[in-house]
Amino acid sequence: MKKIVLIIAHEGFQHLEYRVPKRIIEDAGMQVLTASDAPGNARGKDGSNQLVDLLLTEVNPTDYDGVFVIGGPGALKHLDNQETNRIVNEAMILGKPYGSICISSRILAKAHVLTEKKATGWDGDNELAGIFSQNNVAYVREPVVIDGNAVTAVGPEAAEEFGHAIVNVLGV
Repeated sequence: MKKIVLIIAHEGFQHLEYRVPKRIIEDAGMQVLTASDAPGNARGKDGSNQLVDLLLTEVNPTDYDGVFVIGGPGALKHLDNQETNRIVNEAMILGKPYGSICISSRILAKAHVLTEKKATGWDGDNELAGIFSQNNVAYVREPVVIDGNAVTAVGPEAAEEFGHAIVNVLGV
């Protein structure tokens, strides 16, 4: 059984960006583990809780078939760090699928795992194009973009398509 990791902020993850793809991935027969920057229950933007399976420091990409970073208002505060960068860089080096949805695409761009790739993400503040340009990422204004092993999506409105894209990239 394939195993993937969804990475969420311990406070303020986007619940739809997490729950919808998780359901689609599990329905495809894969195991989903949830990683975060703190143990216990992570709190979603909607006030819901999600039990964390792993700390970011415990995620070894060699043990998983893919890693994906979920967005939300807490993503930059809790996930824009060395551990998330390490995880996505190791996944990329290993040739494993990786990606992000919403504001978390900024984290991946700054981690240099989207360099010379096409990608998308949340741009409600009109800063994404500049961040992508600074990091040599081609901004594509589409709901979901797949470029090689990288899967990116704009936000909760694309959560279902993001889940299906992950399943497709994993070859299930």
